[in-house]
Amino acid sequence: MLPASLAELDAVRDACRAMVNGRAALSAGASVLPAPGVDVAADVAILLQLIPAINQRFGVAPEQMDGYDAARKQMLYQLIRRAGSALLGMEITRTLLSALLRRVAGRWAGRQALKLVPVLGWAANAAIGFAAMRHIGNSHIDDCYAVCRRMLEEGKE
Repeated sequence: MLPASLAELDAVRDACRAMVNGRAALSAGASVLPAPGVDVAADVAILLQLIPAINQRFGVAPEQMDGYDAARKQMLYQLIRRAGSALLGMEITRTLLSALLRRVAGRWAGRQALKLVPVLGWAANAAIGFAAMRHIGNSHIDDCYAVCRRMLEEGKE
């Protein structure tokens, strides 16, 4: 169900940000492991749960959207299309998340190389993993928030 008021929408955003911070900490923990590829696999697994959970809380999960009336569904799809988010209102797949992670991780290309440097590299890699996961999660929250806020504003008119 879409949030019914701005206060409810703000509460959902705050709860989702807390959830993202917790999952980012898990990502950082996986980044510390010295085995190559474990961190990426962990990040994909985390995102496969995190993104749908955020969508669910904002009321934009595909199964929720199927239950909306035609006018609301059409308005929501138009707002999502304008937002340009590939994660909003869609089925989340491993392929989609892998592509997203590659794009974000490309900014931090040295992440895997840092694993070769003991202790300092692990700490830096954990910090990068935390920051990347937090960036992805919070960006998605911002997209969901913007779409839902616009739905609230257009619903009042």
